[in-house]
Amino acid sequence: MALHQAIQRLLLLGVRLEAFAPRSPPHPPVRLGPLLEAIEREHRRFDQKAVHYGHRYRSGFWAIYLLSSIAVLCAVLPLALGWDSPQHAFHSYAGVWAVSEVLIIGVVSTIYWLGHRRDWQGQWLRARTTAELTWYLPMLAPLLDFTSPGAEVNWYVRAFDPGQHLRTADDVSTLCAQVEPLARKVLESAWSDAAFVSGYVRWTLDVLEQQRIYHGRVAARQHALLHRVHSINGYLFGLTALGALLHLVIHTLWLSLVTTFFPALGASLHGALAQSEAYRLGSTSERLARELGHSIEHIQTALREVATSADRLVLKASIEAAIALILEEHQDWNLLVRPHHLPLA
Repeated sequence: MALHQAIQRLLLLGVRLEAFAPRSPPHPPVRLGPLLEAIEREHRRFDQKAVHYGHRYRSGFWAIYLLSSIAVLCAVLPLALGWDSPQHAFHSYAGVWAVSEVLIIGVVSTIYWLGHRRDWQGQWLRARTTAELTWYLPMLAPLLDFTSPGAEVNWYVRAFDPGQHLRTADDVSTLCAQVEPLARKVLESAWSDAAFVSGYVRWTLDVLEQQRIYHGRVAARQHALLHRVHSINGYLFGLTALGALLHLVIHTLWLSLVTTFFPALGASLHGALAQSEAYRLGSTSERLARELGHSIEHIQTALREVATSADRLVLKASIEAAIALILEEHQDWNLLVRPHHLPLA
């Protein structure tokens, strides 16, 4: 488990998230088997890379924010404990806190330096984009006309206008060029095969339902995390205000610890939450889950009405619209995350 996952799990202790019924994995039509096998290796490579750098980036900013508040704690504790007084029995150990503070600042600086030097965020975004695009290539392939000469190499650009950051996905274009002869072969006259059409649409619906459930879980988790952090910050603010009031009548350094560390901890939690864009991510996932449900209904309606070639065009268009919806969401997510470089809190 990555650090950011452990922190969020700790924050969500006691929270009961909405349970979704488990579903069996989608089963693609037999015709698409060779194409899926040809693409799977590249998809897995980019997916693993995205997971690797995604964990480093997100764990990095959570660590930076929380360690910064702990550095504040180390700076205040010698005063609160009274170790700064020459008469205290542990006065000779007061420097331990100063050394700890310097070490923490060093760790924060190292995380920041490594994150920027090795481009954790950029590597994550690029790999996640490529992994997502390769994942949907087998679903997109039956919707394309592979007999058109001089067509765009990138299948997504051929079918949609998916945005500049997807136009420059060179790895996807290379993969499309490599597997196009195979796709042309296995999909020849595919739409004349009723068994393929039924299996392809059923598989597409299962994949879309899987995505709908996934985004529903993301939305529920992000909303719960927001509520929990806001509640914690509310308590921290209340205790800080109480400590400030008590300080007027009770002069003790322990109250200084409360009024110094608690605001720092609250600011760290708020900063990490803002860095992760929890509110917008939760709202976007909630909207996408709802719209994917509508897309699934449109595809099911189009499938029931398939009788002629014109009806098949309507069915293809409904599947294209669902894929376009996912691409738009991914582009929005990419643009949302891109400005949030690793901070130096």
